[in-house]
Amino acid sequence: MLLFSRLCLFLLLFIGVTSTSVGQKAAGGSVNSKAQKSFDEGIKYVQARNFEKALESFNEATKRDTTFGEAYVQAAGLYRILQKEEEAYQNYRRGLPKMEVKPSMYADFFNFAELAFARGRYDEASTFYDRFLQFGKKNTPQARHAAQQLKNVTFAQKAIKEPVNFNPKPLGDVVNKFGLQYSPVLTTDQNALLFTAREGSGPLDDEDLFLAYRKEGQWQAPVSVSTAINSELNEGAASLSGDGRVLVFTSCNRQDSYGSCDLYISYREGNEWSKPKNMGRNVNTSSWDSQPTLSADGRTIYFASNRKGGLGGEDIWLTKQQEDGTWSIPLNLGKNVNTPGRENSPFLHASGNTLYLSSDGREGMGGLDLFKVNREKDGWGIPQNMGYPLNTHRDESSIFISPDNKTGYYSGQSAAGGKVEVALLQFEVPEVWKGKTISSFAQGRVFDAVSKKPLKATVQVYDLDSAGVITQQVRSDGTSGEYTIVLNQKQRYALYVTAPDHVLESRHISGTSTSAPLALDFYLQPLSKGAKAVLSNIFFDTGKAELRPESQTELDKLFQFLKANPKIKVEIAGHTDNVGQAAANQKLSEARAKAVVKYLVSKGAPATLFQAKGYGQTQPAAPNTSDENRQLNRRIELRIL
Repeated sequence: MLLFSRLCLFLLLFIGVTSTSVGQKAAGGSVNSKAQKSFDEGIKYVQARNFEKALESFNEATKRDTTFGEAYVQAAGLYRILQKEEEAYQNYRRGLPKMEVKPSMYADFFNFAELAFARGRYDEASTFYDRFLQFGKKNTPQARHAAQQLKNVTFAQKAIKEPVNFNPKPLGDVVNKFGLQYSPVLTTDQNALLFTAREGSGPLDDEDLFLAYRKEGQWQAPVSVSTAINSELNEGAASLSGDGRVLVFTSCNRQDSYGSCDLYISYREGNEWSKPKNMGRNVNTSSWDSQPTLSADGRTIYFASNRKGGLGGEDIWLTKQQEDGTWSIPLNLGKNVNTPGRENSPFLHASGNTLYLSSDGREGMGGLDLFKVNREKDGWGIPQNMGYPLNTHRDESSIFISPDNKTGYYSGQSAAGGKVEVALLQFEVPEVWKGKTISSFAQGRVFDAVSKKPLKATVQVYDLDSAGVITQQVRSDGTSGEYTIVLNQKQRYALYVTAPDHVLESRHISGTSTSAPLALDFYLQPLSKGAKAVLSNIFFDTGKAELRPESQTELDKLFQFLKANPKIKVEIAGHTDNVGQAAANQKLSEARAKAVVKYLVSKGAPATLFQAKGYGQTQPAAPNTSDENRQLNRRIELRIL
């Protein structure tokens, strides 16, 4: 009874909105009397709502008369009602060319054009969208849709003639061991690969998260990400922070969920992942919330949702972690990125300057296409279609581009056969798909300088050319002391490492023209008399004692350090290289130390906390034998008194 009701509903919608042919007697009929008889019987079965029998009759009619266009079209309409679209397409394809073009067939023209477009048969689609627009009603949703589809046809035909050089290759049987594996993401160093996998494509097949590690250039067999995360429920559509220590994933219909699918978060300490937590009402809603992508430091999340307040069926939204650890109420990315259609599967490049996403709301090949959009001065630009053959008439999603823009990863149909239906593939990134910015990374460990034990420290990265703008904040692992940060090419950074009861450390990093990673270990001095730290991001012009504007970030961090440790007193010491007269260098070093103290006092630090002292060229940190060493010797130091 339920099936009958659904079929009746499909029929009513079909006749009332999209088709005028089902149930109507053929105008021309067939010269084959037996074929005509079968056709007439089919019409009666349609009127009686016996669709299976009607199809048998129409198919019998076309079997007896292969030129009987009306019978093919009647069968096509019924197959559409029964959601058998391939059969509908084939019958329309056989029948419509055999019929005289008449205005009353406009709905069939539209239906066939839709089926042809969905199969990438763009020439057929173009012909029949044109016919629909010629004979169909004007200023209707279908007419507007057909006009847009013709633009998509034009785009697709041009894209096929101008393909992007794209040659994906499977990651291999070691990784592609499941029936389905998809949604790949990698850590910044590209040595850990996280993906979603299922043994099969059935509704009862469990969906879990797996990690594969690269050793000596070879991917190892994937393992479950953690028993604390994978469960008897489905876990998927996940993202990792650049250091691989923050994991956000999607799970549906849990007891603690707010809607159909919610975002969950877990943190890794050592080799152990914390029990996943629902990200709460600020982030999740009663709607579908899924497909997260994390910024490199794990403190910003872009995700897809069909919640209220969006511009279309699904939109891309943004939430950020606040200073107290909570997550902000998500913001819609706006009309530059989102459309009245569907936008989902976002991926944020490690640089933070390029976003990749899927959309069916812009000109494309059909279904969901992959797009790339760069960050501009005033926000995100306009997404650009990534072209053919990455995009096809099918749905495309879930792409990952490495920080150095050299290697891409995505999931696609497997050519290996066997049980593998969808495999993970990699490819050399074409120029037009590369992120706006090339990124590398710095990796290292943080230790206590005295005990040499690993420290759980906060590592902050500031853009030196945008005073006070923090680009990343991560924590070193409390077990190993390890940390990872992303560095964008041709960008200057101030790097700060802090831990409770330790002197802050700073480092100056200038992005180079290469993407080679840096190894940076830090040894933090415990807060005790005599402990020192070089203030690496305080700048003066040659021979002068006036602080340059880019020094403000370091000075403000120093002020915060002193405010957090109000009981200590410090010496601010100036040092120079050996270029010039010793007396002049002595005077210059004193003036620079005093300039630093003056700034800190102006911010509210008590003058009694400080001693400003100049040492000139008497205490070099390195031999004055090269420009690099002399730069090290021109410094401001902090010493605990």
